[in-house]
Amino acid sequence: MVLRRCGAILLAAASVLAFAAPAAAAPDPVPPPSFAGFRLVKAIPGEPGTPQITLPVGYELVPGAATQVASRAEYYSFVRGPRSEAVTVTVDWPGTWVGSVVASDTRLAIGRHAGAPYRISFTLPVTWSSVDANQATVQVWSMLSPSTSSGLHWRIEHNDPDRVAGPWTSVAWPATQAASVINYLVASEAVLQDSGLVTEAKRKGHFFSLMGFETNNALHPDNPPHWHLAYYPGLTYGAPRAHVPHFWVDAEGKTFYNGMDIQGQGRSRFYAGDPAQIHDLDNNLVVTLTIRADGGLDIDPPAGPRYSITAPDGNFSHQVDVARDGVPWRSVVSRDHVKIGVLVAQVKDQQSTRPHRTTVYQYDALTGVLTNTWPGPH
Repeated sequence: MVLRRCGAILLAAASVLAFAAPAAAAPDPVPPPSFAGFRLVKAIPGEPGTPQITLPVGYELVPGAATQVASRAEYYSFVRGPRSEAVTVTVDWPGTWVGSVVASDTRLAIGRHAGAPYRISFTLPVTWSSVDANQATVQVWSMLSPSTSSGLHWRIEHNDPDRVAGPWTSVAWPATQAASVINYLVASEAVLQDSGLVTEAKRKGHFFSLMGFETNNALHPDNPPHWHLAYYPGLTYGAPRAHVPHFWVDAEGKTFYNGMDIQGQGRSRFYAGDPAQIHDLDNNLVVTLTIRADGGLDIDPPAGPRYSITAPDGNFSHQVDVARDGVPWRSVVSRDHVKIGVLVAQVKDQQSTRPHRTTVYQYDALTGVLTNTWPGPH
């Protein structure tokens, strides 16, 4: 009798379990947040300040000194929250007239509010995977040679003293260094083309990279003043065994140190007179870069000739000269007018009476995007 009763109880329990509600399904995973940056550009630069920013429910400003940055010319910040192509941001900045709003390389449309002259609204796409992925919002660059498949990827950073951020706020404005770096880049481009180094890199599916430093990006404290003549044995910046020199320049724009990173091998250090060799993946010599005692740079292709970049008066921000195997070849003078977005690069052939070749690059002063280029006589 006891066994029969126990069996009935077990049967009833089994019946209940058979018709019980199924276990609740696991909730869908919460998608990771998306990000976007924006820059509020003042109509007139003045003392740095912080505006009041209002975001929709579910969105917030990314906290931190590198993601909420004030300068004389602007204020920039980053937002995070659910991915959306259209997030409305409202800004109240009493006493400060916002002239433009920039996100990535675009000037956003601004809505102004009747009766509230210092209030604006704009629509921000929040679509980036991280803050670092959207550094383009704060980088003011012009891409003079934008395709790595050409054998040369070349950009110019436009540094404005009213936009300084991060470590640059605590040092004197590096006007001479910034101008010198552009002269180095223009001269180096001429050398890379004339020597055939760009043609050979293109043939191999490799590229050279010319770039300087930036002073307004707190996400990338790009200091001290320096420039790059780098080599990538591939078509992306992730190419293995890339050689990336960091040429530091002093108060007269003289190069005095090369910290060269070789991907996967760490950094090697070179000073005046130390030849820094760059090799490809097969260990073939590509070029040798040697800092000169006068602060210039010698560029030696394997089969020659040697190109020497120097400054006639010792200040590389004024003018740089290039000799080819010791014979005067080119002189370079460049001026970057960052407030109006005009870069003028003048190259003279020292062995002829032809006029200077002058190239004028017109760019958006807030984004660096090229809008027009005028080549001079050849």
